[in-house]
Amino acid sequence: MIRNFLLKALNKHASHWLVLIIDIVLIGLSFILAYTIRFNASLNFNTSNLLYQLPFICLISFISFWMVGSNRGIIRHTGTRDAFNVFIGVTLASLAIIFLVAINGVFKIFPSFTIPKTIILIHYFISVFVLVVSRFIFKAFYEVISSELKEITNVMIYGAGDSGLITYGALNRDTKNNYEVIGFIDDDKNKVGKKIDRVKIYSRSQLTKEFVERKEIDEIIFSIQNIKSERLLYLTDKLLALGVKPKIVPPFSKWIGGDFEANEIKQVKIEDLLDRKPITIDNPIIKRDVNDKVILVTGAAGSIGSEISRQICNYNHKHLILIDQAESPLYEIQQELIRKGVKNFTSIVSDVRDQSRMDSIFKEFTPDKVYHAAAYKHVPLMENNPYEAVKINIGGTKIIADLAVKYNVERFVMVSTDKAVNPTNVMGATKRAAEMYISCLSRENHTTKFTTTRFGNVLGSNGSVIPLFKKQIEVGGPLTVTHKEITRYFMTIPEACQLVIEAGTMGEGGEIYIFDMGKSVKIFEIAKRMIHLSGLKYPEDIDIKITGLRPGEKLYEELLANGENTTPTYHEKIMIARTQNINVKEIKSKIHTLCEQNSHNNNNTSVKLIKELVPEYKSNNSIYEKLDRQILN
Repeated sequence: MIRNFLLKALNKHASHWLVLIIDIVLIGLSFILAYTIRFNASLNFNTSNLLYQLPFICLISFISFWMVGSNRGIIRHTGTRDAFNVFIGVTLASLAIIFLVAINGVFKIFPSFTIPKTIILIHYFISVFVLVVSRFIFKAFYEVISSELKEITNVMIYGAGDSGLITYGALNRDTKNNYEVIGFIDDDKNKVGKKIDRVKIYSRSQLTKEFVERKEIDEIIFSIQNIKSERLLYLTDKLLALGVKPKIVPPFSKWIGGDFEANEIKQVKIEDLLDRKPITIDNPIIKRDVNDKVILVTGAAGSIGSEISRQICNYNHKHLILIDQAESPLYEIQQELIRKGVKNFTSIVSDVRDQSRMDSIFKEFTPDKVYHAAAYKHVPLMENNPYEAVKINIGGTKIIADLAVKYNVERFVMVSTDKAVNPTNVMGATKRAAEMYISCLSRENHTTKFTTTRFGNVLGSNGSVIPLFKKQIEVGGPLTVTHKEITRYFMTIPEACQLVIEAGTMGEGGEIYIFDMGKSVKIFEIAKRMIHLSGLKYPEDIDIKITGLRPGEKLYEELLANGENTTPTYHEKIMIARTQNINVKEIKSKIHTLCEQNSHNNNNTSVKLIKELVPEYKSNNSIYEKLDRQILN
């Protein structure tokens, strides 16, 4: 309680009046000291003159300080500017005293008001010194007391190079937190055992549980520029096992204003631990294919569609049309673009399944490019609602693709999913059917170039496990994982959208582009890391509950279907899947029949027709497994 009271008292600004009164008291004491020094500390002087003159000195100083405003600075933040104001205030007061003494000497208004010039000079120097030093003493006192009262955060810096030294300096400058740098950690054997500013450098092998507990280490800050994600993953897992909180210094390019401050140190996020190199694309062709173009994005309020829209706004597009049926999310992306100063765009609340409405939009805006991201993608929900999955994932894609042909769109880019490969659920099968329809159109002689992009799960997207885990952690758990061995490929939303936009510039049409996503990741391991990154322990604080595979879900995803292989592109992380041979006339006829029959809202009939259209579609943990047995029989 006393500690909180002191912290509150220290955080309050001292009253300007209180500062002014203290300054005047110091001026009075300085004047007495000046008299004492002038008469060699013998006190052999007329004290009545001193007492007579003291109120005048204090009054003149009061007026001078008030005019200059030297009392208005926040004392605990005293700097050179405040010291200069004190200097100006004392100088002005001393000049006024000299002037009044001179006037009084001529006109003899106050016979006893005669101050020797030496006293005025001594008083001047003492006053400047005392007032400036008093401010800095109070500032130092505040810093010492506040640091003692604040909780100390013991940290170690991983990396004793240039970045580590900059981080060390930023922590020492930070006034909002009380960091104590216990040491550096470095893998360079030549540095181990040496000291930087009296702070020792340790090797990683010295970082044991006993060491962490003895030194009471709270955080370890990674200050290594361009650290590889697999290296960061390995080190983070080691640190989490020791019970310390890992943090990371951002790359030089993200430092605010080119300088680094302690508040820019961030917690290691699950996105940093994908166990693969992030994709980077710097293709000048994108500018050529986006600049001065009218671009239409379906599903523009979703995770992928909204990020595609953001990235397109980094170029000089002619006009951007955002289409989505979700009113509130579309409003949010609209307001975001307005705040960024984007003007050449239009937001339209509409459904891609409404052919008449879509036709009028294409006719009005005549887009040059279409990015088709509108889709239903939740596996369990679509397993229970095949009617809706067929209507938007197949029917909606068919409508937008047909209109792209009708209005001579230059390029149509479809966003697909790895769940379309050897699908085990309705959602994946409908996306595979949509891919097949796009392949059919690309094989016909159209002006429009059709491209499909296929990738895995997107971190942070609607329905992703990451937001789900975060919410479960907030409420105290448990985290739910369907199977201990289930794995998924992951990428970040910006990476996924870079791929989609890049694909919009590549090839002659008909290609399916897939992304080298590195290793698939166990969802169970992601759950454990998220618990530890939240500062909690598994299973002591939060447990993980295995719930069993959901309808249509499989243990692992694939990026290539049977009969597909890849050819490289100019980007090492982007490959082209060689598509299977298909009978265009037959496929289009089956898709037309499927869409027509689906309108009768008979789920069994719709799923059966999907299975006939997509032979590799085998239901898993689903009520539609019986249809596979019927087909076999």
